[in-house]
Amino acid sequence: MSDASALDKRQMRRSFEKAASAYDQAAVLQREVATRALERLDLVRINPAIIVDAGCGTGFALPSLHKRYPRAVLVALDIAFDMLQKSRQRIPKWKMWAGARKAVFVCGDNETLPLKDACADMLWSMLSFHWANDMTAVFAESRRILKPGGLLMFTTFGPDTLKELRSAWAIDSNIHVNRFIDMHDIGDMMVAAGFSDPVMDMEYLTLTYEDIHSLMRELKAVGAHNVAIGRNRGLTGKRTLKQIELRYESVRQAGRLPATFEVIYGHAWKPTPRVSPGGRQVIDIKAA
Repeated sequence: MSDASALDKRQMRRSFEKAASAYDQAAVLQREVATRALERLDLVRINPAIIVDAGCGTGFALPSLHKRYPRAVLVALDIAFDMLQKSRQRIPKWKMWAGARKAVFVCGDNETLPLKDACADMLWSMLSFHWANDMTAVFAESRRILKPGGLLMFTTFGPDTLKELRSAWAIDSNIHVNRFIDMHDIGDMMVAAGFSDPVMDMEYLTLTYEDIHSLMRELKAVGAHNVAIGRNRGLTGKRTLKQIELRYESVRQAGRLPATFEVIYGHAWKPTPRVSPGGRQVIDIKAA
């Protein structure tokens, strides 16, 4: 990632802190993606004792994960403390469920997880990996905290996300919309990090809006600000805003403005070490 497109983590954290109170009302797309990812767990055979929800936001997926794996301890992790506070408010609903276990709330960054090695059976992450400056570090950290045989399941955004908005803003050399990584490159990163049997697929979801201002308000409400270091730090003038609005109008369809989201789904396993008949670990050595 170039220096200009690198994310300002401090500003990112502030954006999500401010968005915590209104997030659930605006996060229509985020809930839909998480719901679709939860359905994909039907195809996975795993009985985790500890699940880490990395980038949990306000904790939308936590009740569903608990219902599916009632004996698992849930570790809710997010970079924004106010998001964790919102997710903590979901706990009282769990008291009526038989066999409920405690949940642990941790403030931390996906690139440097504040968790010990091999502590989790499953790492679940919905639309948070793209908020990293180094996704290779995210996969390395994910593998580090998973036990052998542990499952990584995540969603993230691909490069066609908000392509209409990016095109409308293409009026100068500044970065106005965050950059996203291609699905095939993400798959290569997973393999390089040491995951096995990676499965990747993608779909396009399109939301429509009355005008560009409605889209911008919704992005702000979920904390999805442009936090690239190369963003324009000054105020955007009325003339420029009008120009951007007119450029976006060129894609209006059936009276609505589309906003495309390229949603990437991925899962993979941390390999279980191979052992010889005598019980010793087998290490493959490849010639240079």
